[in-house]
Amino acid sequence: MAAGRVAVYIWTTFVCPAVSDGPVPSPIPERRVYPVKKDLTTHLQVERYGDFWLTDAIRPGPARGIVPRQGYRQEVYHDRRAGFKVPALVAAISREELFETFLDLLDPLDDAVDVVVETSHESRGTQHLDLFREGIDLPVFKSHCCEFEELLMHDGCTGVAALSTSGPMEVQFDDHKLLVVYATDLKPFARILESHGVRRDDRMKIITQGEHLHSTDPRYQDQFARMCRRLGVGEAVERVNWGECFEG
Repeated sequence: MAAGRVAVYIWTTFVCPAVSDGPVPSPIPERRVYPVKKDLTTHLQVERYGDFWLTDAIRPGPARGIVPRQGYRQEVYHDRRAGFKVPALVAAISREELFETFLDLLDPLDDAVDVVVETSHESRGTQHLDLFREGIDLPVFKSHCCEFEELLMHDGCTGVAALSTSGPMEVQFDDHKLLVVYATDLKPFARILESHGVRRDDRMKIITQGEHLHSTDPRYQDQFARMCRRLGVGEAVERVNWGECFEG
């Protein structure tokens, strides 16, 4: 976290174990929300772990956190309740390449996409709110993302996803600042990651597998509201919780 920045909400989350080609267990998360305290200041200001540069949105926990590193892994997401399976990958990418990689991962999607914006700004439980926009031209969506790059990169209460309008394919830029892809054919997305120097390692652990801290700032709520108006997102929708399979 940059010097002089004030984060006002931080929480730790424990989530269910990751699964591969098996049923997703019900998550049993715990979230504790409290103001930043002086004893966390030093830890929060650590933004580099070797060559990996974190955004301001997320930190590993001070005691039991995963040490961040760059890479991606592939799994099969199996949703027992909805009754389907889909190949999936999750990527942890250093800050200097993260946003450009996200934009490039959108290219294999359709010329128009459906958009879901995720927020937990007003939540003190374990849930977040998903807001939906149907059918936006991909170049327009990318333009709006560029306008709100700071929010998407550095707010630990904001995430966004683009969904194909022609089949089961989705790209997420989640509130942990992980990039997650769901598609029957992951090869185009894997090639994009490799072109950005992101290598596959199916044994890598990601930040959600340990205690971790999200941070936000009051100004991001206003930016989030403006982004929603730009995108024209509407009422909340129920969605499959894709992220569960990667968080344990």
